[in-house]
Amino acid sequence: MSDVGLLRLLQLQRKQKNMCNLTLCFLLVLTCSSSSLSLCPAHCSCESTVVNCVSQNLSSIPQPLPENVTTLNLSGNNIRNLNNESFPRTLEHLTHLYVSGSQVERLDSMVFKNLPNLRLLDFSNNRISEFNVEALPQDSKIEVLNLSKSLFNHSYIGVFADLFRRSLPKVSHLDLSNNDLMFLPEGIFTDLSNLAVLDMRNNTLVSFSNETFWNRALKELDLRDNALKVLPNMTLAGLSLIPDLRVSLAGNPWRCNCDVEDMLIWLEKHDFVVDRLNLTCSDPTELKNVPLLHLEQSQLQCWSNAEDVERALEPSYVFLGMVLALIGVIFLLVLYLNRKGIKKWMYNIRDACRDHMEGYHYRYEINSDPRLASLSLNSDV
Repeated sequence: MSDVGLLRLLQLQRKQKNMCNLTLCFLLVLTCSSSSLSLCPAHCSCESTVVNCVSQNLSSIPQPLPENVTTLNLSGNNIRNLNNESFPRTLEHLTHLYVSGSQVERLDSMVFKNLPNLRLLDFSNNRISEFNVEALPQDSKIEVLNLSKSLFNHSYIGVFADLFRRSLPKVSHLDLSNNDLMFLPEGIFTDLSNLAVLDMRNNTLVSFSNETFWNRALKELDLRDNALKVLPNMTLAGLSLIPDLRVSLAGNPWRCNCDVEDMLIWLEKHDFVVDRLNLTCSDPTELKNVPLLHLEQSQLQCWSNAEDVERALEPSYVFLGMVLALIGVIFLLVLYLNRKGIKKWMYNIRDACRDHMEGYHYRYEINSDPRLASLSLNSDV
């Protein structure tokens, strides 16, 4: 055989070998794909690296989950408790976890220990009454945390304050809206050095300390639809020191009296309150729904100290009158229910007084008549 023929034979064998390798690779890919599809848990649909288990009435995390899953959606189920067995094996690729509206009440310690690269965690619309501060690892990589309408008890915010300080060093978006929060622990967000967006809408915050929102990384602060009546000077000054901050304050019941004067000046000087044109008075009645920036100095109601004391005492007088009236009614009711006993008691007192007076009268007659007095003396002898 010539050299040319031998060369062609070698080339043909090489092509056949390459074809075999390609065929094997193709079969291997098909096998891996079918294996990956077979790992899709029951009652869920899997597409690429997304596992969707929405509204399947699940009571626990479905197993097994594909190792390459990046997004897991468990919203609309009935998963009341999450513990350290909820994710039994490490899912390094899982970055987005949605458990919204799933009746979650309790999260035990080390729940997310096998989710080292979790970036987004959505627990909105639940009834969380117990959230262990060790549920998240201290080196958590979570950047977006949604806890909107998720706290069963508004006073539980103290536990979340510890959680924020311990386990959320990288969070940049935090949603605490619709939780009926009445107060916030001082410095709750101070240690969140990457926090850029904070949503506190639709709570019942009446006030907050000067350092509550002090965070130089903060860019958006939403305080709409709370119960704020006025912002103190120190709070205004603290917000002014945060660079590039945008604040939303509409929907609060602002009280338009002398106390709001400094806030009006602050609103006119600073434009980072994005909805400042929508801020309106809630009281007094004559200024209701009047925009704050349209107020004149003469419209602000200011009272002297004596008038303030009198206004403060007016409700006290009314309350005192109501209490006294209630006591009177109760007293009359007691008298009515015990009228027979009281009548008998009064008769007894009357008879006792009558007997006593008759004794005095008898002694008086004896002392006034000498003859009776001598008889009395003789009888004594």
